[in-house]
Amino acid sequence: MTNLYVGNLPWSMTEVQLRDSFAEHGEVISAKIIEDRETGRSRGFGFVEMESGADEAVQILNGKEFDGRNIKVNVAKPRRESRF
Repeated sequence: MTNLYVGNLPWSMTEVQLRDSFAEHGEVISAKIIEDRETGRSRGFGFVEMESGADEAVQILNGKEFDGRNIKVNVAKPRRESRF
């Protein structure tokens, strides 16, 4: 399983659209757009977990235009543990 970071998302993109965009390249386990805690609005980035096809998705979708914005796609860095 590979976790992908997807940045510069259009504000209008939904999690279903995000999932569908990546599903064309492999098996998607989950797709999540990160929202602002206060407003509930998209923060413009998200994560897609893929069982297969992640390398292909990165190659094809990185820099691709969605609603006038070129998205950024790369393998997500592992989450850092909190020091507290």
